[in-house]
Amino acid sequence: MINKKYLNISEVSKMLQIAEHKIRYWDSIDPKTNKYRIDGISTKSKGGTRYFNKENIKKLEKLKNILYDGNNQNYSIKLADKILTSNPKIETAKDHSNSGASKHSDNIKKIEQILNKMRILLKNHNT
Repeated sequence: MINKKYLNISEVSKMLQIAEHKIRYWDSIDPKTNKYRIDGISTKSKGGTRYFNKENIKKLEKLKNILYDGNNQNYSIKLADKILTSNPKIETAKDHSNSGASKHSDNIKKIEQILNKMRILLKNHNT
């Protein structure tokens, strides 16, 4: 990661390989609920410019991992938000590689099994 405290949306988009328009959408207010689609994705200046610190970037990376499997979109943004808020210990691949604990490995395997079952349910539901 770049050694700056805050990155702009262009830098984050390139780093995480997420299109800027997707980040803006996830960080926008849903007109139906008047709440952010995903809270805590960016830090905004008084002028409304989005800046991203390490915590914002981790949350975006987790969201990307939940929503996408390669180029395939898996879940709705609402479901991803529920997963993020209900289980804050979902780890990214980087987090996992830095911790050698087998407990974390077991947790990740369980989460992957749950996500795979959810994918199957969603595919069956949409057909």
